[in-house]
Amino acid sequence: MRAWSGFLAASALVNRRLDQQLKDDAGLSHPQYEILVRLAAAPGRELRMTELANGLINSKSGLTYQVTQMEKAGLVRRRSCPSDVRGVFAVLTDAGHAKLEEAAPGHVATVREILVDVLTPGQLDALADGLGEVGRRLRGEGA
Repeated sequence: MRAWSGFLAASALVNRRLDQQLKDDAGLSHPQYEILVRLAAAPGRELRMTELANGLINSKSGLTYQVTQMEKAGLVRRRSCPSDVRGVFAVLTDAGHAKLEEAAPGHVATVREILVDVLTPGQLDALADGLGEVGRRLRGEGA
């Protein structure tokens, strides 16, 4: 029960703090920042929307909403998949890449402040191992 209560409280507080920091410093939500990160790391700075939704562990409708907002801001654009008429790619624009570069230092500093620097190396390893295993099992990847 202690682990569950700690997880619930910490995850909610971490997410709230990161969302507020990104909103204040860069005008982004945490999900929008994660979309920029995923697209920047992808080949050609683009991913199919379904692949992006799966990677973010987000619903397709939730991702569509975020991408629409980001498209209006000029941070991403969509393009059709030439080999599949139903397929749509989200593409990081130069403005989106610049926004990510603007937002990243403050985001990384906040993650360090509220999580990484609070824990010992052993605690970080245990957290990574434990939550990694939970994620693998929930994605159906087994033990």
